[in-house]
Amino acid sequence: MKFQASINGIKGTVQYRDEDVQKIFLPLLEKWKAMQERKGRRILVFLAAPPGTGKSTLLAFLRQLSCGEILPGTPSSEEQDRTPITTIGIDGFHHYQSFLDTHTTVRDGQEILMARVKGAPETFDRALLEERIRKVAAGEDCSWPDYDRTIENPREDVFKIDASSKIVVLEGNYLLLDQPCWRDLRNYADYTMKLVADEKVLRERLLERRIRTGTPRPEAERFVDYSDMANARLVLRHSLDADLVLESGRDGFRVVNGGFSG
Repeated sequence: MKFQASINGIKGTVQYRDEDVQKIFLPLLEKWKAMQERKGRRILVFLAAPPGTGKSTLLAFLRQLSCGEILPGTPSSEEQDRTPITTIGIDGFHHYQSFLDTHTTVRDGQEILMARVKGAPETFDRALLEERIRKVAAGEDCSWPDYDRTIENPREDVFKIDASSKIVVLEGNYLLLDQPCWRDLRNYADYTMKLVADEKVLRERLLERRIRTGTPRPEAERFVDYSDMANARLVLRHSLDADLVLESGRDGFRVVNGGFSG
């Protein structure tokens, strides 16, 4: 089925296989619903994946699906007992562009401006991210920022997480990163999910995304090869295990390990 979404200020249409909807996404929503009811409190789900896997779009789709979209071969929304999920991401915790343009990091033994590797772990305000994650996991009300690619900066207080947010799904590249400070974030999650993909597929998607935002192809290729793909390889090769691992390919999704029972 086709799905239209606006992600980080960019509009696009994505098509998901009916088979994936029926065998993966709907059972996953049911698992989270059962988990929340069993625990009797808000649950926090982590969706970790390298850039280019389509995690933000998938999460937007799951949110719409959880609200009772009428799908081929499924009961109408009135006949389904659904619990809408609240979806948020870590991209709103990027340091502002003004910060990245004036602060440095080290890459390949050279000191460079953070702006050259925007999207790397050190270009996020990790301490602020953990503070907000702690509030969500504790069941507290809080606001949440977003990231707008059309202005290349975060926007504060875009989302509100309150008592109605019973199932919160947080997506981000580094939520399961096996590095100091980052790996501790896993302790806040009730359920973890990871998307993986072939590196060639990721490069194609990342190039397309950069070009779609108006970046000339030569410049897009330089940034993707120097920064985006380095981040993608970091996540693919140095992430913790997850309760569920899905592979995102050109033709849809495949369960690598994990399941939906229990």
